[in-house]
Amino acid sequence: MKNLQPRIGVTVTAVSNLMRSKTRTLIRSERGDVPGWVLITVMTAGLVVGLWSIAGPQLKTVLSHALRSVTAP
Repeated sequence: MKNLQPRIGVTVTAVSNLMRSKTRTLIRSERGDVPGWVLITVMTAGLVVGLWSIAGPQLKTVLSHALRSVTAP
């Protein structure tokens, strides 16, 4: 039993070091992802504004016709 205790301590230390190393790697690899998401969000907003400026009047007409057809046949 006495020989088992040092081995358990070494194993726990090795697992702890491995987990710490993997955690650091994950944290470092996720840092560069934020600018990508910001770029995607800004580009999506730009597309919505662009499409809305082009198709705005047509969308308004379609919505008006749809609402009129529901309230009065």
